[in-house]
Amino acid sequence: MTRRFLVTGGIFGLLAVILGAFGAHGLKSVLEAETLTSFETGVRYQMYHALLLIGLANFSKLQSNIIYWFFLVGVIFFSGSIYLLSLDELAGLDLSSIALVTPLGGALLIVGWTLFIFKPLKLKYQ
Repeated sequence: MTRRFLVTGGIFGLLAVILGAFGAHGLKSVLEAETLTSFETGVRYQMYHALLLIGLANFSKLQSNIIYWFFLVGVIFFSGSIYLLSLDELAGLDLSSIALVTPLGGALLIVGWTLFIFKPLKLKYQ
């Protein structure tokens, strides 16, 4: 499980850096300021969770399959939908129908964090 946390955290981090650079250098001149800010929010939340997953890899007692999946799917839904919604106009697509995925992703992240908070409380003091 440790490897999965590290690899997923590494992939999330790598993509956050790439997408952050793309937003700052490639999209700055073509997106409206508000849309670019949304894109940057997706990048920021993705990086937060990349670092969290990498950190959790060092604490095997805090690792949990359910927490992992809430964070994985939450980031994909939350950040991924923000990326797509930010770029839909450039691609000539109407992806407004996926807007409901963003709050679902946010809710999954909230549940993941809630489970993360309660995980240490379930451990026996050592």
